[in-house]
Amino acid sequence: MNKKEKSNPKELRNQNFEAKKMNTSSNSNKKKDKNLPWWVEILFVQIGLPDKFLIKILNAKKKSKELIKNDKKALLIFLFIITTLAYFYPVIKHAKSKLDCEAIAKDYIIKNKNVTGINKRQLKMLSTNFCYGGEEIYEIKNLKN
Repeated sequence: MNKKEKSNPKELRNQNFEAKKMNTSSNSNKKKDKNLPWWVEILFVQIGLPDKFLIKILNAKKKSKELIKNDKKALLIFLFIITTLAYFYPVIKHAKSKLDCEAIAKDYIIKNKNVTGINKRQLKMLSTNFCYGGEEIYEIKNLKN
C-alpha cells in the first residue's frame, strides 16, 4: 500500500512564519537605507532642534495633504479669488491715486486761480490735465496778479 504523504500543518505554519520573518527583515533594511530629507538633516540632526517640533511639522504636513485631498474645489476657488484680487490691485491703486490727485488739483485751482468763468466740467478737465503733467493750469491768470 502506498501511503499518501501528508503535510504537517505545523510545518506549513513554520514555513509561512519564516517567509514573513524574512520579508520584514528586508523591509526594515529598506527603511534603514532611506535617506532623511535635507531639511530634517539640517534642522534636527545638525542643529539639534527638539523632536517635538519634528512631530508637529510632520502632523501639520499630514493634515495639509488630507485637506488638499478632501477640499480641492474650495481651495481652487480660494486661489482663483486671491489671484483675481492680486491681478486687479494695481488698477485699483492707480485709479485711487488718480482720483486723489484730481481732488487736490481741483482744490488748488479753486483757491489760487481765477475760475469765475469755468464750469465743473472744465474744472475737472483742468485738474485731470494737471495730474498728467499738462500745463494749461499755468495759462489761467493768478488771483494775486
